[in-house]
Amino acid sequence: MRITGGQVFDLEQGFIARDVYTDGPLISTASGDETVLDASGCCVIPGLVDVHFHGAVGEDFSDATPEGLQKIADYELSQGVTYLCPAGMTLPEDQLTAICKNTAAHQKKKAGGAEVVGAHLEGPFLSAAKKGAQNGAFLHDPDISMLKRLQEAAEGCVKLVTLAPEQPGAMEFIREAVSMGIAVSLGHTTADYDTAKTAFEAGANHTTHTYNAMPPFVHRNPGVIGAAFDSGAFAELICDGVHIHPSVVRATFRLFGKERMLLVSDTMRAAGMPDGNYTLGGQAVIVKGPLCTLEDGTTIAGSATNLMTCMRTAVSFGVPLADAVRACTFNPAQSIGIESRAGTLDAGKEASIVLLNQEDLAIRKIIFKGETVPA
Repeated sequence: MRITGGQVFDLEQGFIARDVYTDGPLISTASGDETVLDASGCCVIPGLVDVHFHGAVGEDFSDATPEGLQKIADYELSQGVTYLCPAGMTLPEDQLTAICKNTAAHQKKKAGGAEVVGAHLEGPFLSAAKKGAQNGAFLHDPDISMLKRLQEAAEGCVKLVTLAPEQPGAMEFIREAVSMGIAVSLGHTTADYDTAKTAFEAGANHTTHTYNAMPPFVHRNPGVIGAAFDSGAFAELICDGVHIHPSVVRATFRLFGKERMLLVSDTMRAAGMPDGNYTLGGQAVIVKGPLCTLEDGTTIAGSATNLMTCMRTAVSFGVPLADAVRACTFNPAQSIGIESRAGTLDAGKEASIVLLNQEDLAIRKIIFKGETVPA
């Protein structure tokens, strides 16, 4: 296939006028396929990569059901999100094991929808003081033996784990996790600057939903955010118009730079569904418009959006489109180690491509591994 006439995302140059060729499931320098796709009036971008979300269309990753995970994958692909690293919640080990086994089984099926490239364990290695919407009854100190059991159940599918670095055993846990090929993110934490800096030096590479469930960035106490800035870490940001003020979104992109920003959706099962009562990690959640809260009405519990909408929202807040695209594609792919096959439109990468109308960024066409996705 030859995709011609569009403005094509380039990691270094932003958007440029060039053709994109696909040859079967890969992007190539030429194509034996004579099909021509006119992308005039479109931005041509890589398929998005979400490394932190919990569910959609009434289903929750933590339920660990094959049917639910398939529905989530199908929905996400329909929104231009082509690679998924869904997040589990703070739950008992037996349920975390079921989540891991379900992820591994889903990968083997290759049943369509967005590719589930791995699992993100957002809990249970978190701080009780900053648990947010996590269930405090199941919190656990960092336990590398538990992580190894879960990774075995997942058949190597665990790609990312969030932890609070002030918890006992955290530094040893980080070093061991990184040696296993698992990225470590700091979140749901009360850590000060020095503790967080030590954790990044031990191998942590990212912050979980920056600003949320961590100490604020204060001029005399810069905390996790200051340590992440000084350490070259990635910074996740939920850009749903609820979690973070537009001014802070703009400022954070300036602070960390386009190379280190990760947009995530933190979507829960209410995405793609009407307002109403739902659950997240076994806890009741009330959804009204874009706001999802626990029953107390004050604790934010994920979002009801998707990553493509978050990208558009970031652009509406003043983030340059090329920077927002990078934060939804190459950077998250790089953060979990799949950048060799996803995240850019370079030859040799998988041909997962989204065409967006230049005027409103509405989806015009989705191509997943060389195949056009039915509208």
